[in-house]
Amino acid sequence: MIKQAIIPLAGLGTRLLPLTSVLPKELLPINGKPGLEYILEEGLNAGIKEFIFIISRKKKRD
Repeated sequence: MIKQAIIPLAGLGTRLLPLTSVLPKELLPINGKPGLEYILEEGLNAGIKEFIFIISRKKKRD
């Protein structure tokens, strides 16, 4: 059984500008929830126990 999921989040989301100038693309709302939340929910429902996020050093931290 698969226990880990690797989720790539490294891109800067430049194709989604100007939306991504305010929020990272993975946190943009889709039907009122961040897109990342949908991914995590699906993984948890599938039995994933560990999530590994691949991020970029270029992403801003606020």
